[in-house]
Amino acid sequence: QLQLVESGGGPVQAGGSLKLSCAASGYTYSTYSMAWFRQAPGKDREGVAAIGTDGSTSYADSVKGRFTISKDNAKNTLSLQMNSLKPEDTAMYYCAADLALSMTASQALSQENMDYWGKGTLVYISS
Repeated sequence: QLQLVESGGGPVQAGGSLKLSCAASGYTYSTYSMAWFRQAPGKDREGVAAIGTDGSTSYADSVKGRFTISKDNAKNTLSLQMNSLKPEDTAMYYCAADLALSMTASQALSQENMDYWGKGTLVYISS
């Protein structure tokens, strides 16, 4: 059973940076797709950034150029570097993964395709 644990959330002023991490455990192989999702108060959960099984990446338009997703297969860790943060980035951020042998980054941005979820880490951006 794959387990995901997020960390790195917290309060940040607008314009600042924050790096989220997701530690994965419980699965031998590391070549599976992973993604970050977020859910702001009163809004639906949305895909933020994803890495496919081929290493390709995909981003939501709202974070392109500001967020960078990366995956360390040796350490089974997923990261999200967030720069130029805006108040509208405030949300609970979730790490997700799927063990499908082949999945594109675009597919991984769809929560319906992801089977494993962490409990989330809260990011709050003050103006």
